[in-house]
Amino acid sequence: MSNSYSSSTILLIDSHPFLSSKIPTTLNFRFINWKRSLKKSLMAQPPILSIALPSETGRVLSIQSHTVQGYVGNKSAVFPLQLLGYDVDPINSVQFSNHTGYPTFKGQVLNGKQLWDLVEGLEANNLLFYTHLLTGYIGSVSFLDTVLEVVTKLRSVNPGLIYVCDPVMGDEGKLYVPEDLVSVYREKVVPVASMLTPNQFEAELLTGLRIVSEQDGREACNKLHVAGPAKVVITSINIDGNLYLIGSNKKEKDGTPEQFKIMIPKIPAYFTGTGDLMTALLLGWSNKYPDNLAKAAELAVSSLQAVLHRTIHDYKVAGFDPKTSSLEIRLIQSQDDIRNPQVKFNADKYS
Repeated sequence: MSNSYSSSTILLIDSHPFLSSKIPTTLNFRFINWKRSLKKSLMAQPPILSIALPSETGRVLSIQSHTVQGYVGNKSAVFPLQLLGYDVDPINSVQFSNHTGYPTFKGQVLNGKQLWDLVEGLEANNLLFYTHLLTGYIGSVSFLDTVLEVVTKLRSVNPGLIYVCDPVMGDEGKLYVPEDLVSVYREKVVPVASMLTPNQFEAELLTGLRIVSEQDGREACNKLHVAGPAKVVITSINIDGNLYLIGSNKKEKDGTPEQFKIMIPKIPAYFTGTGDLMTALLLGWSNKYPDNLAKAAELAVSSLQAVLHRTIHDYKVAGFDPKTSSLEIRLIQSQDDIRNPQVKFNADKYS
C-alpha cells in the first residue's frame, strides 16, 4: 500500500505542469532537493494533494486575525481567495469572539513562539512550499519579528515566494498598533515585501511624506519601490473630498513604474474587514494578471464595491439604518461578485 502511494506521488510531482514548467530554472536546485525530501516523507502516507496536485493559481499562507463571528482578517481573506482558485492555509494571529468594535470581546492572542511552532510543524512534514505569503494586522513587535523569520524560512524553500503585505497600522491620522511597529515595518518589512497595500495614513508613516495630492501619492509609491516592493497599491487616498486608489508597478529594477488611479465612490457607511478583503482580492487578481496591476486593481475594486452595495442593501431590507453603526460585510452572499466581478471602475493610467 505504501509503495503504491509513493509511486503515484512521485509521478504527480514529476509530471504536474505547475511543478515542472512554472518553477524558474534558477530555482530548480532548491526545488529538486525539496522534492526529494518530500518523496521520502510520503513513502508511508498518502500524497499531500495541495502540493502534489497544486492549484493552478497558487498556495497561500495567510497570517491574520480571526473572529468567530463576522468577517475581518482571515475571515475576510481566505474565502475570497479560495473562490478565486487558491489553496489557502490560515494561521490566526488572534482568535476573538468578534471584532473589537463591539462593546466586549474575548479570545486568545498567538505569540511569536506559538507562530514559529506551527511553522516548524509544517517544516517537519515538508509542507512549507508556498507560492504566496499574505499578512495583515499584527499587534506586537515580537510577532512581527517572527513573521520576518517566516518570510526567510519560506523563501529558503521557494525563493520565488511572493509576499503580499498589508501594513495595518492605523487610519485617518490615528495609530491602532504600538508605535514601535512603524519602524519595524519601514526598516525590515517593506524591503522584503513583493506587494504593499497601505492606506493613505500608512503610506505617509512608511515614507515620511505628507500625501495631499495625486502627485504626492505617486511619489510615495516611488519611494516605497526604492525600499523594496515591485508593486504598491495605496488603497485609499482622500484628496479634496474625492477618494482614489493609486497603484504602481515597477516591472524592472531600473525602469520607470507604470502608475494609475481609480476613482472610488464614497459610501455613507462604515464597514469592517474591507481592507483585509481588498488586499486578498489584489493578491488574487494580480497573480492572475502579473503584468497588468491596473486590470487586477479594476477587478478588485469592482468586486469590493459590489460586496459593499449588497451589504448596504441587505441592512436596509432588515430595517436598519446603515449610517448608524459599523457593518459586517455580506461576504458569502456576494460570492458571484468575487468570482466574476463586473468591472465598473476603470483605471486611469498616468503618462
